[in-house]
Amino acid sequence: MKLFEVYPIYDLHIKKGQGAWVYDDRGRKYLDFYGGHAVISIGHTHPHYVAAIKKQIDSLAFYSNSIKNQLQIDLAEKLGQLSGYEDYSLFLVNSGAEANENALKLASFHNDRSQVISFRHGFHGRTSAAVNVTDNAKIIAPINRGFKNIALDFGDKEGVSAALSGGNVSSIIVEGLQGIAGIYEPGADFLQFLQEQASLHGAVLILDEVQSGYGRTGNFFAHQIAKDLRPDLITVAKGMGNGFPIGGVLISPNFEARYGLLGTTFGGNHLACAAGLAVLEVIEQENLLDHARTMGRKLSTALKQMKDVVEVRGSGLMLGLEMPYVVKDLRKELLFDHKLFVGSAANANTLRLLPPLNVTEDEVNTCLEILQHALKKGKSKITAT
Repeated sequence: MKLFEVYPIYDLHIKKGQGAWVYDDRGRKYLDFYGGHAVISIGHTHPHYVAAIKKQIDSLAFYSNSIKNQLQIDLAEKLGQLSGYEDYSLFLVNSGAEANENALKLASFHNDRSQVISFRHGFHGRTSAAVNVTDNAKIIAPINRGFKNIALDFGDKEGVSAALSGGNVSSIIVEGLQGIAGIYEPGADFLQFLQEQASLHGAVLILDEVQSGYGRTGNFFAHQIAKDLRPDLITVAKGMGNGFPIGGVLISPNFEARYGLLGTTFGGNHLACAAGLAVLEVIEQENLLDHARTMGRKLSTALKQMKDVVEVRGSGLMLGLEMPYVVKDLRKELLFDHKLFVGSAANANTLRLLPPLNVTEDEVNTCLEILQHALKKGKSKITAT
């Protein structure tokens, strides 16, 4: 049997990681400013994280959700405490797509409606409902088109109001900061408008913080730039487990639980909860929200001064670097010639920088030196736009 080839793959075999660095099978060292799609939040093989997983697997890796799991309770309490959502409930799953799938389903149960408002260039996952609100026609199969999705632009207040006036919008789903698109912010004013309109029309506001949550932007959640915002549902995943598969839905007190409403086999298993709890403990103990803001400001300030840079978007350690040309070749050059991992984006002119929240100042300086050198050479400007 061979693998079903649906990913373009670099011919690299990464065998080991430590902090912001990874190592291939030939012992070569790479600076990781991508973290596998923003998954690595507290650095590769953080000692506290490794110890927590080892301790848990020595006792119990898994049992079903039909028994009490104190780790789930501890994780929910710590997440509520650090995020500022102590009065919310937590439903644990395995991934961001699954979190969004359950959020959309829960919203529809709540108000008995079926339409959804989403936003252009957004990405919410590849499962049935989540992919239907993702702005990428190539990954939406005919079977996925099970409800009416109303796709609007960020800032289109008139469009939002008009869609809601029809009376059948179940939910509005929006990323706290669009990641895969190329790092685009909805803005505090627009997020507050969405909450007001959702409340007025009986719709549910879902904040997708799968990539932008867990301190990535310097706030625990990206949407917390809007100080009075309290979404009905918040979805999380990527940085939640630092590489261990875990996701969740934070659910406001306005939702009533009942047996059988939602379900999962592996969601909230003992090993996943041990990983998730360790991540939160490291974020708290190492004051990583403040650190992410500080390192993000340093990165952003320096990037804006570099040759040919059109725009630097984002905040904290979730940054998009837009160039006046397609960056595919630049990204390969950075990886193979300079041993620096960065991310791509749907915007073909944009590089994404997503280092771990505990990246050091020296590592930030190294990244900046590599980028400065590569951009000065200018040989990667292949396709102008």
